[in-house]
Amino acid sequence: MTKSLSRETIIVIKSTAPALQQHGVEITTRMYERLFVDPEIKALFDLAAQKSGEQPKRLAAAILAFAQNADKLDALKPAIERIAARHIATHIRPEHYPAVANALLPAIEDVLGDAVDERVLAAWGEAYWFLAEVLISREKTLYAEAA
Repeated sequence: MTKSLSRETIIVIKSTAPALQQHGVEITTRMYERLFVDPEIKALFDLAAQKSGEQPKRLAAAILAFAQNADKLDALKPAIERIAARHIATHIRPEHYPAVANALLPAIEDVLGDAVDERVLAAWGEAYWFLAEVLISREKTLYAEAA
């Protein structure tokens, strides 16, 4: 992993882990509701996993694992490999990442309300784009290997 997160972001992200543990599925469910207003993006997803609630649970678990390990990112390498492989299988491209950011950050605010301030949203914004860059880089390699 190339660039690192700021110390302030790590502190804020780790401090949100209890809220994510309690409300993570609610946040990811809301995120997908926001994301799926775009039919092209919705078509990239396994809708059966959405209806069963499995995908929101998996994403919530991944976000919680990140929050808990923001200062131990090497622990996330196996998860990053699984996510990147899944993204390749479902044809996720770099241009899809902004839509997810535009759905996730407001979903956090929607669900947690006044418990979220600009500092928390800024930290999660930095964290999201950090992880997006890691995934995009890995996915670029996997797409090249598959070609």
